[in-house]
Order: sequence, then structure tokens, then C-alpha cells
Amino acid sequence: MRLFRRAAASTRRAPFARACLPLAPALLCALLARPAFAARPEITIDPGGLPASALQAVTLAVDSMAAMADDQDGGEGIRLRRRAREATLDALATEGYFSAQVELEAGTDVAGPTWDISIVPGERTVVETVDISFLGTLAEPEYAERAAQLREDWGLKQGAPFRNDEWETAKRDLLDTASERDFPVARLVDTAADIDADRARAALHVKLDSGPAVRLSGVEVRGLKRVPAGVVERYVRIRPGEPYDRDRMVEWQQTLQGSPFFSGAKLDIDRSGISSSPEEDPGLMPEGLDQEQTRTEKAYRGPSHLTLPVLAEVVESRPRRMSIALGIDDEAGPRIETIYRQNVVLGQPLELETGLRLDRLRKLGYADIHLAPNENGFRDSFGVLAQDSDIQGLRVRRFAIGAIRAKTYPPSFKSRVEYETRYGARLAHEQIDIEGFNAFTTNTATATAELIRRDVNDKYDPREGTLFSLGGGVGTALDASNRFSRLSVRGQYWWSPSKRDVITVRGEVGRLWAQDINRVPDDFAFRTGGARSVRGYRYLGLGRDVGDAVLGDAVLFVASVEGTRYFDDRFGAALFVDTGNVASRFSEMKLATGVGAGLRVRTPAGPLSVDLAYALRDKNIRLHFSLGIAF
Repeated sequence: MRLFRRAAASTRRAPFARACLPLAPALLCALLARPAFAARPEITIDPGGLPASALQAVTLAVDSMAAMADDQDGGEGIRLRRRAREATLDALATEGYFSAQVELEAGTDVAGPTWDISIVPGERTVVETVDISFLGTLAEPEYAERAAQLREDWGLKQGAPFRNDEWETAKRDLLDTASERDFPVARLVDTAADIDADRARAALHVKLDSGPAVRLSGVEVRGLKRVPAGVVERYVRIRPGEPYDRDRMVEWQQTLQGSPFFSGAKLDIDRSGISSSPEEDPGLMPEGLDQEQTRTEKAYRGPSHLTLPVLAEVVESRPRRMSIALGIDDEAGPRIETIYRQNVVLGQPLELETGLRLDRLRKLGYADIHLAPNENGFRDSFGVLAQDSDIQGLRVRRFAIGAIRAKTYPPSFKSRVEYETRYGARLAHEQIDIEGFNAFTTNTATATAELIRRDVNDKYDPREGTLFSLGGGVGTALDASNRFSRLSVRGQYWWSPSKRDVITVRGEVGRLWAQDINRVPDDFAFRTGGARSVRGYRYLGLGRDVGDAVLGDAVLFVASVEGTRYFDDRFGAALFVDTGNVASRFSEMKLATGVGAGLRVRTPAGPLSVDLAYALRDKNIRLHFSLGIAF
């Protein structure tokens, strides 16, 4: 029945087929006239035991050839397959396989053309010898230890598989390390990798010409228009004769760009006295050679040491700036802040800064004068402040004048440890109103000092490292009716067990001594609680109950552990435990503990946090957050 039906069906279609027969020559001509384009082949690779890195290199090379098939007509197929095989051999060579055998068989299946590539990689070439030689001042006995260290730090070691990427990286790292200190014009003058394919061995040869050792003489400035001369030297403090150090140059450049006087800066040695190529300075070309010939050990014929100035090209900041910021947080509610800055006052290198801040807890206005760093690197400032705060039933109206001296000791090239010192002095008139208790006026003089040690991978978003701060202060009422002093220690430790995890532990301990603790300035006594101390409790809500207010007490203890997991480079979540309190004595302290979870968002200014915390003592839940936008 099936055969009969097929025959019947064929009979029914026959008239249409017979009708098309006269058109067959025309259809055939049309097909022949249409250009035939090859489709992209389906690729199958038999790697023959290649490691993953080599297989990836082969895959990328073959894919780049196969992509061209879409643009080739059928007659180009043989040439394209030959190029694909050559690309495979080249990719294998970059991974150290110089005697590999590659077969590429072309075929077709129901989906279209296919390439079946089989690889017999052979023995992988390994590094047999490494010969690193130095020319210039680096070859002198004075720098023997430095030269030995450069050889020791060479990246492509003897016995390692030869990979072209690692070869290029090792050369680049050698040049970068040599030129970061003393030798800013160092260059590679001869490099070669001699490959013995039969033995699968590579002999590496590298010759580095350090040029002269460079010492710094001072700084020359370009681009000054309004900023007085001498300001750059306040930030770029060169000791005449000190060795060139690239990290120091970068640090000086960042310091200038971060100063109020400059929005941009570029620092480099004055290279007009020395050049990195014989094309720029014919004096570097050995006698008897022309510029097409290989340079030899006599390539640099200048002095072994040069003393050169640093050229600082600067772009001045706008003379006047004004900013407005709006924000809201769980502690102070909505807030507005405006700041005005002027970076040259009466032709002097001074920065005038005035500001006004208003929120539910504080109203604050101030005016400060910041001086440029002095010859010892200290940054001095002085100013006046008026403040009206009402926090946890303690209202303080303060008018004060004060001065601060600060200095940052930047890390050396051997260490990332940074130290910072701050010294302050203040005269203050305060009107204090303790809700439900009494009101009084104080006039005090205080002096404070703080030492900070910072050893972190990133100052604004640390993932590993430590921070330690030791602070102290003394003060007296101007009528000598009350003397007081305080000491505090705080520290924080960051640790990253994996790329996306950060664990931090922080703690703080403080002690206050006073004749009359009620008449101590509120920023000398200890209160805690809130987003940056013990979460789950009111802002500065942990303290000494006096009347209907919460006042500071004599001793402080705070500790916290937090773990954060980042889902990507920006967003993360955290779990935390905080504990702490204040008391008149440590033996009388009853710890208040909070536990919770939060969200983290990385920003250029540091991570933003939103936390939901449960207070174990008060048995309530509190949300902590802070959001702001600047105009």
C-alpha cells in the first residue's frame, strides 16, 4: 500500500515537474552565477594532552581563522585551512611546543563544513639557562647587591616551561623594577630566547643598560599663574642628593593634586640632561657604530652619577569653590551642609574654609584658615566654631577658638606603614543644659594629641591590614575649679580569607580622670551607641543617666566583629556583632550587645552601609543608615 501511494503521489506531481523542465537551464545558470560563500566551520580539536593554557591559546588562534570563513568564497577554503594550521603551530610555539605536529582535516556534516584538528604536542620546551647582564652604573660594585636581587627576582626561572607571555612579562618586570629606583632611564638593549627544538630547551639572554644613577637636586615648577612661588616646594620636599625613587615621585604628585592649590600635577626628572636613546642624544652612540647596528657595552658613555632637578608641571585649582550637600541618616535625620573654600587669601598661600551644617541634632558654623606645609612638613590650621547640639537630653551651646598641627609620615618604598600625628589646642565657652537636672556655664582650655599608625592595602576601602590610634588630652577650667585628662586607644584589623570576603575586628578602650565629671566638655567624656560603635542602640544613647539626659562617663569599652561577602565588585552583605558600654569603673560595666546584618555598597569615597541591628539588652530592632548627595 505504501509503494502504491508513493507512486500515485508521484503521478499527481508529474505535470508540475514536466512544466518546470523548460526552466531548468535558466535555474542552473542562476545557481552558477550566484557567488558561493563558505559557512563558518564547526571545529573539533583533539588536544593530545595539552594543558589548559596551551589549549586556550590554540582555540583562540583557530577561532580567529574560522571567523574569516564567512567572508571567503569557496575557492579560498584551502588557503584558509592552511593558515589555520599555521596559526595553530604559532600558538603552540608561544606555549613552548616547538616540535608539535598538527593535522587539519576538512569535512562536512548535516550542519555544514567541519574542521577536525588533531595535535601531537611533543615535548614542551623548558628554560635551561638564564643569562642576565647589566651595563651602566648598575654593573658597578656599589650596586652588586641590587643586581643580585634583580637576578633573584627574575620571573621565568630555570626549569620552568617556556611561555611567550611569561617571557615578555619577566622582561617587563625586570625593567620596571630596575627603573623604579636610582635608574629612571634604564632600558633593555638586547634580549633573546635561543630555542633548541630538538632538545626542547631554551637559553634566555637579557642585557639591561641602567644608564647613570640619578640623584635629585630640587624642583622646577611650570604652570604657576596665581599661586605664589614656593608653594610646590612646601609639598615636594626634596633633600638635595637623595636618590630617584618612582614611588616618591608618585606620592609627591598625588600630594600636589590633593592640595587645595592644584587640580592637576605631573612630575618627572628633567630629561634634557640625559636621553634614553642615541637618536635623541648622539653622545650615547658608541664610536664606530651607526644607528642601525646593535648597541654594545659602550652604549652609555656619560658619567656614572647625575644630579638632576624634578620638573613639576601644575594646573591651578579654581580660586573659589562652593559646595552644598544634602543627606539623611537614622541618627540626625535630614541634613544640609554648605562649604566655601578660597585657596589664595590676600596673595598668600592660605586656604580659607567656612562651613554651615544643620540637622536635627546639631547646628554648626565654622571658619578655618589652613596654612601650606612648613619646612618640616607640618600642616597648621586655626579657626573659630559656633555649635548648638541637643543629643540624648544634653544640650550644649559652644563657642570656641582653636589650632591644630598635623603631619603625615608617608610609607617608604620598603613598607606601606603610614604614621599621622595631630596636636590641638582650644579655648571654649560652653552653656550646658542637662534636661531634668540643671544648667551651667563653663570656660575651659584643652590640649590634645593623637598618633595614628596605618598599615592597610587601601586607605579608603581596606581589605587587609591594621589601624592603631593612641589619643590623649588634658584640660582645665579657666577658674581652676576643675581639671581633667583622658586617654584612649582604638584599633582595627582587616583580613580577606578570599577574594570576595572581608572580616574586620575593631575595639576601643578609654579612660577619663576629672574632679567634676559633670563639668567636663562633652567631647572629653565617653558616650557610645549608634552606627559606628554599638549598633542596635540609640546614637550616643549608652552613657550615664543624669536627670532625663544621657551624659558621658569615665571609662569606655567597645568591641566588634563583622564579616562581609561581596557578590560582585560593588554590592555585598554583612553579619556583625557589637558590644560595649561606658561606666564609672571597668568593674561596674554592664556590656550592651547588638547583632545584625547589613548591605554594603562600594563607592570611590568608601563603602556605604545600611544595617539592621537587634539590641539584646533593650530587645528592640534599629535601622542604621546614611545617605547623601553633593552639589
